[in-house]
Amino acid sequence: MTAAGLPWVFALFSAGMLVAAGFGAQFGIWDYRLGFQLVRWSEYTGLATAALALIWLVIPRFREGRILALAAALAIGLGVAYFPWQWVQNARSVPAINDITTDTDDPPAFVALIAARAGASVPAAYPGGETAAKQRQGYPDIRPLELPVPPATAFARSLDAAKGMGWHVEAADAATGRIEATATTPWFGFRDDVVVRVARTPTGSRIDVRSVSRVGKSDLGANAKRIRAFLAKLAHA
Repeated sequence: MTAAGLPWVFALFSAGMLVAAGFGAQFGIWDYRLGFQLVRWSEYTGLATAALALIWLVIPRFREGRILALAAALAIGLGVAYFPWQWVQNARSVPAINDITTDTDDPPAFVALIAARAGASVPAAYPGGETAAKQRQGYPDIRPLELPVPPATAFARSLDAAKGMGWHVEAADAATGRIEATATTPWFGFRDDVVVRVARTPTGSRIDVRSVSRVGKSDLGANAKRIRAFLAKLAHA
């Protein structure tokens, strides 16, 4: 390996670290906390890659015949560094909570998934007023969905929407209007649990949703995003 090829070595290393951070945690190679550290470190290695590629671009003997390769390494380095930076900015822009519901006064409760959450660091019981206040401030748009259809129809649509979201449905009780499911994130493989409640209203049905992480203190907005996507899918079903 010559000195001229160092930017590409750094580029491949930083990109590999970023990708492996999540998948390593998902497949149990390391704890998710180490995965988060690797994401953070990939920002520094990405910046180092970009700096090295830029320096090589201004040195004639390293630049000659390698402009496109060095430009690509520069782009990879900046791209790798941007992702963790953007991740941190996103984390700072949302409340540090991991239990989101459309009904903070009477949140849907887990029944079938209680056993599955037994070892989780995040309790199945709703945490209460402080979380509710943070949610109202951070996610004022998270509200119940009302549909002008009978509860049986709303329940069937909700079940179809849950399956369409790729969730693993653990329980579907039409008599009580309750659906419980587990959603797995694609990168780190986090398992978040969802409970849907369908209730009768004078004009049709009301759908409430609650999405809760199993680990961590902040979900980086993932649960709110999931609820929004589910209700949008249901509204257009």
